Amino acid sequence: MKAWIFFLLCLAGRALAAPQQEALPDETEVVEETVAEVSEVPVGANPVQVEVGEFEEGAEEAEEEVVAENPCQNHHCKHGKVCELDESNTPMCVCQDPTSCPAPIGEFEKVCSNDNKTFDSSCHFFATKCTLEGTKKGHKLHLDYIGPCKFIPMEHCTTRFFETCDLDNDKYIALDEWAGCFGIKEQDIDKDLVI
Repeated sequence: MKAWIFFLLCLAGRALAAPQQEALPDETEVVEETVAEVSEVPVGANPVQVEVGEFEEGAEEAEEEVVAENPCQNHHCKHGKVCELDESNTPMCVCQDPTSCPAPIGEFEKVCSNDNKTFDSSCHFFATKCTLEGTKKGHKLHLDYIGPCKFIPMEHCTTRFFETCDLDNDKYIALDEWAGCFGIKEQDIDKDLVI
């Protein structure tokens, strides 16, 4: 219903805003006036300038420069990579150096990765991810959200605690490692209760 009312108001406003022609009475005589012919000035000519070329004495003709087309101009690379030319002048994508990223303007440019590390900008994040490409850490690294990472209270304590519990450094804490961290004796562990 609201849409129809809005539509009708728009139509009425358009009709009122349209220029209206007044009907000419039948008795009105149309008189055409003749205009004296004016010498035509070429399009783009300055009517103040008396002679063509009067102000051209100081102008120099620009020499045409032959500019070689950059092969990287139409070669697009994914985030974190930039185009560079190899020895045969063929464009290829290489990882961007994070230091070549533009400096961030404000806090709103910062991004947080899934490992809770704040990067100055998405450029810095993707450049770092590219340099880690092919590694386990690079494969797991993802952009979590835009903005600086939230402070996780007590993370500095828990991280160190869990690292000391992981005796074989496999990033997983087995039941016997977990029990050892809390001082539970091996005979008190019932492995049948673990799912």
